[in-house]
Amino acid sequence: MKLLTALLVVVLLIAFTKSMFLSFRAQNPSDYADSGPAFSLKTHLSGEILSEGLIYGPTGKMTNRFVARMVGEWDGDTGTLSEEFTYSNGKQQSRKWYLKLGEGNSFTATAEDIVGEARGTVSGSTIKMEYQIVLPEDAGGHTLTAIDWLYLTENGVIMNKSEMRKFGIKVAELIATMRPNPDAQQ
Repeated sequence: MKLLTALLVVVLLIAFTKSMFLSFRAQNPSDYADSGPAFSLKTHLSGEILSEGLIYGPTGKMTNRFVARMVGEWDGDTGTLSEEFTYSNGKQQSRKWYLKLGEGNSFTATAEDIVGEARGTVSGSTIKMEYQIVLPEDAGGHTLTAIDWLYLTENGVIMNKSEMRKFGIKVAELIATMRPNPDAQQ
């Protein structure tokens, strides 16, 4: 019995170590400090933005798709990002982020379905944002911990990957593209 317990502890430690140091969550903004092109919230989250994405459930199976129109507006160091989502299951959702640039490369963001403030860091061609999000009631109403990474590509497209966890266990993942709307009036 002692051997089985010791083996179980070793397996759990290996799984925990992998999760913390060899996974999506192990990334650090400093890993991308020298990467380019440089991500600017005011530049790259401004104007009309088109987005398409996929949402995966806890088993890794795709559970939903979406398209979204976003509009970013800035006044000095404060901005808003309005999002209008249409999901493949027919549901629609609106969210408005309120962004505030901070010291150095930091920023904060709030939205109606976010608990407290999201905290973000801009580093090289990336943004990392961490927050707690409350799901709509028809999706269970759960509060999830989210880590969002946005990666700016050379042609101006932003690749977004997010993981959402409950009690430390990954329950959802989102992968999306964001790009300036070429049809929007400049």
